[in-house]
Parts: sequence; structure tokens; C-alpha cells
Amino acid sequence: MPKILVLGGTGKTGRRVAAGLRDQGLDPRVVSRSTPDRFDWADEATWAPVLRDISAVYVVDEGTDRLPEFTELAVKSGVQRLVLLSARVWQEMGADLTSEQTIAQSGVDWTILRPTWFNQNFTEDPMLADPVKQGEVRLPTGDGREPFIDVQDIADVAIAALTQPGHAGKKYDLSGPRLLTWGDAVDEIARATGRKITYVPIDRQAYTDDLSERGYPPEYAEVIVALFDHIREHRSERLSDGVQQVLGREPRDFREYAKTIR
Repeated sequence: MPKILVLGGTGKTGRRVAAGLRDQGLDPRVVSRSTPDRFDWADEATWAPVLRDISAVYVVDEGTDRLPEFTELAVKSGVQRLVLLSARVWQEMGADLTSEQTIAQSGVDWTILRPTWFNQNFTEDPMLADPVKQGEVRLPTGDGREPFIDVQDIADVAIAALTQPGHAGKKYDLSGPRLLTWGDAVDEIARATGRKITYVPIDRQAYTDDLSERGYPPEYAEVIVALFDHIREHRSERLSDGVQQVLGREPRDFREYAKTIR
């Protein structure tokens, strides 16, 4: 029985990957900076202990520059399969794909997942979740549309890639089944919850100012505003079929997710 390491095990995707593996009767080693088996990208001393007896690793691309060293150690430790959570937008924006290249050049079986924006960001990421709770979502996304994906679909694809044959050397673009403006998404949540939640379109400078007032650092705001520029410019308006390829079913619709919000 394979022993699987789940990095970022307390995050949006990691904890669902871990739960799904347990549902299959597996016993994943689930780690983060806050777990008893601690893993920290900045502390190399935490790497070798969590890699002991591991055959496959779920890796979340957190923008670390330590991935090459970790990957080398993982392969030397006997890891035979790596599954990386990347993002579709990085390729669309011509961003640095060093993390993907590192995994693809590891010398072991690898799979790269490239999802779109998560449904669950509206409830699990304070940047969006707080405005939703407060009833007013101010964003510079204009009428750009996004094929939001459910995090459970990402987890299901990751589990398949970690445990089943046929996914080595594959890059899967993952999206939901429908293109929605961000105003559409907010309206879906408002209808499903019965709450008054308003979407307010604003320009990029106003949103940068909003993030600053909320305490986000300038370098974070710069990245987020660039991502929203990408959406406002209609550069994310395409559906991807990675979920269908891997799971043989349609991805969950945003409306299904909205109905789960309490």
C-alpha cells in the first residue's frame, strides 16, 4: 500500500486530499507548519523526517524557491510520484513556471494540476470571504468571466493522480463547467443564502487602496490586482476539460457550491 505525503495538509485542497485518501482506506502523512509532524519550506531540517517511507507526494506550489532542493531530497528518499498543484493562470499570463519545470524534470512520475479560481475562495479566503460576510464585494474584475472550480474536484483529481496509473507526465487544466462574471458569482451566493450581498465594480487603484486599508502588503496587492487585470481583460474566459479527462464526469457547478454556504 503506497504511503502518501500531503504537503499543505491544513489548506483548502490539502485537507480535502487527505480526507479523500482516508476514505479509500489509506493513511496519508498530512503535514504543514502547524501539524505534529511539522513541515516548513524555510526549515530544511523538517523535510527528511516527513519523507521517510513515502512513495508519493502532493505538493502545493506556494511560490517557494526551495522546491528544487526538496524535490531532489524526495527522489533520493525513494519517492516515485509527485503531484503538483499549480494554477492555469500562470501559463496564461506567461509567468515563471519554474515549479512546474522542477517537477517535470524530477526523474520520477509526475502530474501537474492547473486549476482556475476556487469556488471556496468566497468562503475560505479572507480576501473574498470577509466582504461576502459583510454584504458588499468590491472588485476590479469588470465583466470578465471565470470558470470557477470546486476545490473538491481538484482534490478528487489529485487523489486519482496520486493513487491510479495513467497520469504520469500529464498536465491537467481544471475548470468548472460554466463561465461566470464575479458579479454573477456573488449573485449566486446571495440567492442560495437568502442574504443581501452586493457586487460593486471598482477600478484597480481603488481595489489596491482597499487591500492596503485591510492590511495586505503592497507586494501581495500587486499580484492580486494583476490577476484581476487578467480576468477583467477577458483572458480567462475558456473552459478546460481536465476534470472530465481524469474523473469521467462533469465538474461541480458553482450553484452546487453556493447551496452549501451557511
